[in-house]
Amino acid sequence: MNYEYLMELCLGQAMCAFDEEEVPVGALIVDREGKIISIAHNLTRKKNSPTAHAEILAIEGAARVLNNFRLIECTLVCSKEPCIMCAGAIIEARLKTLVFGCFDKKAGAFGSKIDVNSFNLNHKVEVIGGVLKEKSEEILKNFFKIRRGTEAVITGPTRNRLSR
Repeated sequence: MNYEYLMELCLGQAMCAFDEEEVPVGALIVDREGKIISIAHNLTRKKNSPTAHAEILAIEGAARVLNNFRLIECTLVCSKEPCIMCAGAIIEARLKTLVFGCFDKKAGAFGSKIDVNSFNLNHKVEVIGGVLKEKSEEILKNFFKIRRGTEAVITGPTRNRLSR
């Protein structure tokens, strides 16, 4: 599977979230053949829901498409390392593989802050982290600079570079 291509799609979703003033995280799920079956971005503000993370929304979408809450043999690709809430959903869905962009030192649940794979749970996920991490980090850093009022809105060439 071409994880860089799939991550580019996630980064496009992250930019959609950015434009909607949501934390810029995108996620998608592919089936065992590599077909995209679900794609999403953060919608916590729009849905007024703390659970509307891109990973959760992608998992819910894939479960509807497959008509099964078990996503065995599927891969989740997301632009940022999932949090503990999303890690729980990943384990419960029995996803085979997780691919993520940047690491989350404050809340990452697959190695940065904690590692749910180190717990004695009934399922382990293959994890591939750091795919196009610089692009994901740049989008997040710029989003939070703007939110804190320490940088002007991103436009022009910089924005085009971030969305590629």
